[in-house]
Amino acid sequence: MQSADRVGRPSISGRSRSTRRSAALVVVISFAAALGGAGGVEAQAPAETPAEIAKQVEILRTAYGVPHIRAENLKAAAFGLAYVQAEDYGERVVLGLVKARGEWALHFGHDSIDDDFEARRRWLRAVETYPLLDADTRDVYEGFAAGINHYVATHAAELPSWVKPEFSGYDVAARDVELATAGRARRVVEHLTGGGARARARAEAEPQGSDADEGSNAWALAPSRTKSGKAILLRNPHLSWTAGYYEAHVTVPGVLDFYGDFRIGGPFSVVGGFNRYLGWATTNNAPDPDEVYELDADPERPDHYLFEGTSVPLIREEVTVQYANGNAIGTETREFWRSALGPVVLRQGGKIYVEKVAGDGDYRAGMQFLKMMRARSLEEWKDAMRMLARGTSNFTYADRAGNIFYVWNGTVPRIPHAPGGDTAAIPAHRTADVWTRLVPFDSLPQLLNPKGGYIHQENDPFHYTNLNAVFDAKDFPANFQQPSLGLRSQHALQLIGGKDKLSLEDVIRRKHDYGMLLADRVKADLIAAVRATNPTGEVADAIALIERWDNTVAPESRGGVLFEEWWRRYSRGASINSSGVATSRAAQLYKEPWSPTAPTTTPRGLADPARAASAFAEAVQATKQRFGRWDVAWGDVHRVRIGNVDVPVGGCTGAEGCFRVLQYREDPDGKLRAVGGDGWILAVEFGDEPRAYSVLAYGESSREDSPHHADQAAMFARGELKKVLFLPKDVEAGTAERYHPGEERSARR
Repeated sequence: MQSADRVGRPSISGRSRSTRRSAALVVVISFAAALGGAGGVEAQAPAETPAEIAKQVEILRTAYGVPHIRAENLKAAAFGLAYVQAEDYGERVVLGLVKARGEWALHFGHDSIDDDFEARRRWLRAVETYPLLDADTRDVYEGFAAGINHYVATHAAELPSWVKPEFSGYDVAARDVELATAGRARRVVEHLTGGGARARARAEAEPQGSDADEGSNAWALAPSRTKSGKAILLRNPHLSWTAGYYEAHVTVPGVLDFYGDFRIGGPFSVVGGFNRYLGWATTNNAPDPDEVYELDADPERPDHYLFEGTSVPLIREEVTVQYANGNAIGTETREFWRSALGPVVLRQGGKIYVEKVAGDGDYRAGMQFLKMMRARSLEEWKDAMRMLARGTSNFTYADRAGNIFYVWNGTVPRIPHAPGGDTAAIPAHRTADVWTRLVPFDSLPQLLNPKGGYIHQENDPFHYTNLNAVFDAKDFPANFQQPSLGLRSQHALQLIGGKDKLSLEDVIRRKHDYGMLLADRVKADLIAAVRATNPTGEVADAIALIERWDNTVAPESRGGVLFEEWWRRYSRGASINSSGVATSRAAQLYKEPWSPTAPTTTPRGLADPARAASAFAEAVQATKQRFGRWDVAWGDVHRVRIGNVDVPVGGCTGAEGCFRVLQYREDPDGKLRAVGGDGWILAVEFGDEPRAYSVLAYGESSREDSPHHADQAAMFARGELKKVLFLPKDVEAGTAERYHPGEERSARR
């Protein structure tokens, strides 16, 4: 890639017996078992063999190994996507499907069996609902399974000997099944069983606020805010660098032409990207999808409860999982109990506690994403979203028609009572006591083409997504998120919330802003607190450095390492009250905690100057001891290390107010290696033809011997992106390798 293209700085052999909700399910499960369980490929075998499907798809690898998959139909396209994922991630893709059908313990021992029971139940639900999926979605699932089978058959030497090419569409579909489990109700159960103190202690130990950095950034700019007069979209997820984002372009003439990120192991998991007409990005949100209800057990009939004046039986589900037991195979069977409202999470004191979860059993997430990927207009895209098969995530959208759109998406119940939260179970005696409907998609918080021409989302609740159209919390039910606006979000507003017009390249440069907003808010108070102690020696010199510091974490900047060490020590000194955990902690940290009356200028100042000064003196010595000097440059400590690449990088946590978010882990030499946060970045402008840039920090392949394992790492560290090749002529011109799945590398051209 030329610099001109860069901008910016074994099948299951056991059997399962189930007492299910309907005779139809028993029939489906029995049919699957008769075919040999999860590996029942014969039931879904396509007319073509994998080798024949391979001839229907061509893979073009461009610079940095990005696969452009050209196929005759959706099945062949998914076949190609599975094959290239396996080429680049090998065993991880294959073992993901083993796990999806509940066979992990069969190969890795009894320690893994808990997860297998959950996976097996998801798989059973996938089998039950598979005929209800539309033909196109089934084609994708079956094509993906066939692609993995083809890879296994042609690369047996690099995989465990027990892996066989017998995966099915069921196995792939199971990854997209939503299933309620008792884990959601953990804190309510702890409260009911006297473990409330443990729950509070765990809550106090967890990161506070809305920003744990497992989220994303997303921007959309309307034509009124861009130099080209075209809408612009930025997608920038912040997960671990092992999360498996995978850049690819999938084309089926007249059916699909989509470029974006897929997650390793499947064709549909949380897809984001664009086609010729539109695109979208996701960021994490926190809808409240469930309530725990307290039912009266029937004292006269075991395993029954009283509801609507009658005795209703609980439903017993029995699932058997196999596990490796030395050289033998063992089996374990567990019971799972459900009510008509949802799974049983606790029985005690004549009560049966059940959890009713929105989206429980939903199997249509892949079908929804496929519709979104094929949409050609906002209305078509919204029509797909109205399925509500994806139960979480903010969606930020832009299109060629010039629209920008935002929705706080979620499967949220319309509850007829106050929410129970994490501590209360709601008594339920009749249908009127429980929720029975979801909030419709069109009633969820959303914005279309808001004044100011921008949308920003950084995982905070929806209220301040555009400051010209602030949502009033009183307009929404109590089980919706309450207002907050973290430092990262406030930083985003500083970057795009004005009136200036931006080019696509400008957006990319601003996305890489190195400012630490926390320093802007508290540095003056820190300096005053330390100066009030009449410091001498290194402490005096160090506070002078902080005064000169530019408040950035740019690689060459000096001061950020010391400031971050100080903040860590100052924060640890804050006491946490068991009531109002986040608020009380904020009050111990800031002179002015965050307030909805000043949402973009708080928090600010320091609550405890004496503690701040003491922590600073400690930080000077700790930084010097750890890194050899207290005035060390940020990039001397913070590194991108992938393969043979070892280069400085700028970025810090969102909790510190960085928009360029990075998470680090200490290496044996004491340096801090980036392991999460920014990693996949995509920016696209929707003209007559889309124009886009992207970067995938950890490369297209996890294989250390691949030329595409570390070839984007240095570019990423510099804040640069590569040009996206989307148009057919550009893909052809940039093709470095062209082949059909299964061809030997020597036969490729």
